[in-house]
Amino acid sequence: MNSSSSTVRPAAPVGERPGVGLRDIPLPPYVTAEDAQFAVRAVVVHAPRSWSGGTVCRNDASPHPCRLHRWGTRVLALRGLRDADIAALIERGDPAAALPPRPPA
Repeated sequence: MNSSSSTVRPAAPVGERPGVGLRDIPLPPYVTAEDAQFAVRAVVVHAPRSWSGGTVCRNDASPHPCRLHRWGTRVLALRGLRDADIAALIERGDPAAALPPRPPA
């Protein structure tokens, strides 16, 4: 191969637009305590980090918010947490942090 050859990329899967990243992770049909704890871990481990090229995921350097951070945020929102509660969990930085009590229904 010579240095002027082009890179071959696989075609987008059927039904997906080319150039679009992976789809969001599906939400569970109902949110259990275990799902919520996984979501806390996801938002803390995949928190935003400022980098020279912009904001990236702290865990894998993909553009922020990454799939797992988005999934964790959506699960915690379904569990009843507000944006401020989720931001406080991220700020605390403990992936094993206990969830704040659920708001009354």
